[in-house]
Amino acid sequence: MIYLLALLMGMIAGLRAMTAPAAASWGAYFGFIGLTGTWMAFLGSIWAALILTILAVAELVADQLPATPSRTVPIQFATRVIMGAVAGAAIGAGFGQWTGGLAAGAVGAVAGTLGGAAFRSVMAKAFRRDAPAAFIEDAIAIVGAWLIINALTVFAAS
Repeated sequence: MIYLLALLMGMIAGLRAMTAPAAASWGAYFGFIGLTGTWMAFLGSIWAALILTILAVAELVADQLPATPSRTVPIQFATRVIMGAVAGAAIGAGFGQWTGGLAAGAVGAVAGTLGGAAFRSVMAKAFRRDAPAAFIEDAIAIVGAWLIINALTVFAAS
């Protein structure tokens, strides 16, 4: 189950690169992900959560700009894979399985990047504009990240 949640969080990173680590950081800050004593404990600080949230909000704004490059260009693609791996590793580290979480997060980010680009393209054609498709994708990323973090609380309790 941990690997599935890490994979799904990686997919969130494929949609919005900074949303996944921001969600993982807030999850750690509020104790939903137990990172104390792990190499990823820094994500549980309020400073990490705030900085990652600011970056996530900036990404949501920047995504609406016409000059923003495609998520499939190398730097954008690599950023999403790295952020998916970080978020997946955080999920895994909370359960002593950071390497598997890292790998699952990276794989999820690849799938989320390619699948998200295709899905947004279809939606943009259906709406005949990109903005509604982008807002729907934003909502999916934010709600999805929230659901994943909440699922961790259920898993950790059992």
